[in-house]
Amino acid sequence: QVPLVESGGGSVQAGGSLKLSCEVHKYIDSACLGWFRQAPGKEREGVATIYARGASATYVDAVMGRFTISLDSTGSTVYLQMNGLKPDDTAMYYCALRSANNAMTCAAALRGRPERNFPIWGQGTQVTVSA
Repeated sequence: QVPLVESGGGSVQAGGSLKLSCEVHKYIDSACLGWFRQAPGKEREGVATIYARGASATYVDAVMGRFTISLDSTGSTVYLQMNGLKPDDTAMYYCALRSANNAMTCAAALRGRPERNFPIWGQGTQVTVSA
């Protein structure tokens, strides 16, 4: 079974909203879930992470105040609510999963090389924002 399945991508005009979902089919103790994105010709970059214990969330500056990461009560789905979308937000969006000892470790995992920090990835969902 695919461990992570993303959905909710699409095409919107600048200023619009989308809500991405990621179904989590793999249990990991002390789960840290993240959203990442990769635009054509660019490296994959972090967007937000959330620590399952306590739902502590961290964001990169580019999306702060516009995007919200959340986890449902069962821990089986992680969401990314995206408001005020800009053309620069156009990318393939990926959900990722790892274990973390604490919220600080989960937050730190948003920085650096995503593929090294998170071992489990979904297939991605495309978000396209037109001007």
